[in-house]
Amino acid sequence: MNIHEYQAKQIFAKYGVPTPRGIVANTADQAVRNAAELGGKIWVVKAQIHAGGRGLGGGVKLARSLDEVGEFASQILGMTLVTHQTGPEGKLVQKVYIEEGADIKDELYLGVVLDRAKEMPVIMASTQGGMEIENVAHDNPEKIIKVAVDPAIGFQGFHGRELVFGLGITDPAEQKKFISFASKLYKLYMENDAEMIEINPLIKTGAGDFLALDGKMGFDDSALGRHPDIEDMRDISEEDADEREASRYGLSYISLDGEIGCMVNGAGLAMGTMDTINYMGGTPANFLDVGGKANAETVAKGFEIILKNPKVKAIFVNIFGGIVRCDRIANGILEATKMVNVHVPVIVRLDGTNAPEAAEILKNANIPNVIAATDLADGAAKAVAAAKGE
Repeated sequence: MNIHEYQAKQIFAKYGVPTPRGIVANTADQAVRNAAELGGKIWVVKAQIHAGGRGLGGGVKLARSLDEVGEFASQILGMTLVTHQTGPEGKLVQKVYIEEGADIKDELYLGVVLDRAKEMPVIMASTQGGMEIENVAHDNPEKIIKVAVDPAIGFQGFHGRELVFGLGITDPAEQKKFISFASKLYKLYMENDAEMIEINPLIKTGAGDFLALDGKMGFDDSALGRHPDIEDMRDISEEDADEREASRYGLSYISLDGEIGCMVNGAGLAMGTMDTINYMGGTPANFLDVGGKANAETVAKGFEIILKNPKVKAIFVNIFGGIVRCDRIANGILEATKMVNVHVPVIVRLDGTNAPEAAEILKNANIPNVIAATDLADGAAKAVAAAKGE
């Protein structure tokens, strides 16, 4: 689950992570009132969507008067903001965050993510603040400092010293402030079951203080039961409607840009299926993991969600029956054809528990647009051919 910048900064405040003062607004008039309440002569008007690159997309404006605050808020509210993270369809801006101006002397990057290879959180820092970290990693990977923190010992002084020395922070007072900042951020990450925290930029002011000028946070959905206050921050208008619907049925669904719908059990097999489709010259339209508790209803719902995408020209069902039985999937396919207009070819590869029974079910059903496949490669090849109309 992701949250907005203003919500991330509310959590930052609970942990003493310094940020500029700001107030969220839903209208231009409210934005002006918020700026007046904050005081000062310079304000930043920021679009609130679950995506980065807002500034490049025109979603962040520097206002030097209350009139400009109102003008910029009017421009941003209601706009469809397109960034490198939203895709070409963009996201509708329904809130803006009015923040006081800051004295920016330097811009840094600071983030905490889970390194699955190391099996521990990693703090990443860079002097290239304000830039897309992906570009820095590609063009200048040596400028990203990575410090792994073993949860068994937590954040220690030597972790902080590795960060400040790597960033070239030499002033003792500034070193102390930065280490304190990083320590608080790590504590926040661990205590809230976060998956990712990113501050870009983390600024250093003329007084040598460090402030989180931006804030992105993502959380482990499976742990939200321990954090009802964070779950209350969920903004479902920012989430894909089909992904939300799929989750209600225990399906893991992510929409993609291709033309071959995928229905698979197990995330690893799903990734392998998509890779094989690409290798065969096709493009997957989605990631869909039916999980180990699939039944006829959930399989039918999976077909319904896949077929909402008008780009889909074929569906590849690739099931290796272990926990979920193949005959259950076969019955789900039959139910789907009764409940949903399955108007595209369906290539089916079922192997494992009760695979012979599943094959018999589909054979006896005599569904004209269901095509049997013998293995993964055969199924992917047939799905690609079907999508091309061959």
